Amino acid sequence: MNFHPNSTLLFILAGAVILFVIAQSLFFLIRAFRRGRELGMDMIQLRRTLVSTGIFTVAPAVSILLGVITLSKFLGLPLPWLRLSVIGAITYELPAATSTANALGVSLSETVTDPTVYTAIAWVMTLGIFPGLIWVPLFIKKIQGGLLKIKNKDGKWGDILMTAMFLGMISAFLGMVFADIRSGLKGWIPIFVLLFSALLMGICGILIKKCKLKWLENYALPISMLGAMVFAAVITPVIGG
Repeated sequence: MNFHPNSTLLFILAGAVILFVIAQSLFFLIRAFRRGRELGMDMIQLRRTLVSTGIFTVAPAVSILLGVITLSKFLGLPLPWLRLSVIGAITYELPAATSTANALGVSLSETVTDPTVYTAIAWVMTLGIFPGLIWVPLFIKKIQGGLLKIKNKDGKWGDILMTAMFLGMISAFLGMVFADIRSGLKGWIPIFVLLFSALLMGICGILIKKCKLKWLENYALPISMLGAMVFAAVITPVIGG
């Protein structure tokens, strides 16, 4: 059986799903905008929200594009294009594909031509993310209710708890950052990038607080992410080359 991860059929299937997701997003965007207008919301504020939200998506979109390019060398273009367009979690997709390939003894430097390997990787990527589809509808109301109770009793503790939950989620991926620190200076590249991103976020925070640049609040995260990507692109060939 001849198989290629860049086959026309896979492109058609991935493209159909992605077009559906785009159409769904546009549908609800238009409905939300019209509903806001019906409720008498400030149109200028609505437009500002749309613009700031659009700009906020630039940084994640760049990282997702880089993820698609990285995975496409191994899995072809349709599967990474589909997965990251719908889910957009390179921090999950890349480790899932890598761990499966390592378990099967397949090299990541070569394009997959074995349909069994390709299918196994696709299943691991799918099933690994699937529990979230179940947990969210089952437990989100209870979790939100508990958080609201804590926040209503003590706002500061509520904020601390939310911050702790966010940091707990982020810490799950810190293993990827510190995984190669024993391999020499090259292994410290992710840490240098992390620190540079934190530095940019700190500078934005100072500008917001000290210089009263309130508008910067909506752009601090994209600035730190894009800045870190540029820094990574500059520092990697210097240290790793």
